Amino acid sequence: MLALAQANSNVQANPGGAPATANSDGGPVILDWVPPALAQLSSQAVAKESFSFDRNMLAVAAGLIPDSDADVRQTVAKLDGVSVHMLRFGDSAALDPTQVDSIREAYHLRGWKHLVSTTNAGGPVHNGNSDVWLVLDGSNIRGAVVLVESPKSLTLVTVAGNISPVDLLHLRGHFGIPRFEGDRLRDSQRN
Repeated sequence: MLALAQANSNVQANPGGAPATANSDGGPVILDWVPPALAQLSSQAVAKESFSFDRNMLAVAAGLIPDSDADVRQTVAKLDGVSVHMLRFGDSAALDPTQVDSIREAYHLRGWKHLVSTTNAGGPVHNGNSDVWLVLDGSNIRGAVVLVESPKSLTLVTVAGNISPVDLLHLRGHFGIPRFEGDRLRDSQRN
């Protein structure tokens, strides 16, 4: 069983589906890979938005960040790319919990380290759940995935780059990554 778990943590499928070992050998995080369940959910969504920023686009975006947010600007400069997928569902379409669980399982099978799960009743994601997975290289983060689920929406953000855990905190409120109401770290340096 341990050997199977270790093998699963070292296997990462590329966009074409062939195995690669990018997560365990210091290789890049693949931004354009999404779990198959996300594509299934996408076909049920009434509104879909997807976009990606490569390093050049992020450099332009960093230039638009005000000088007062120097920490955010420095973090964005460390990123290799960001990919965002937002799905919205109408009143008649409900988010299938088994497909959302399939998304969670896909990151587990790829060897990503699950860091956070939160459930929020009535907060900023309005009765939703949030998950964060990381690809670690020592104490640095090479990639992160944030999944935010509410009854009528799903947002999946993939971040690639060599960042620290503190850098990941600076990205809250940007690129679809939520800034939570109960977040005690929120603007604590500015108050």
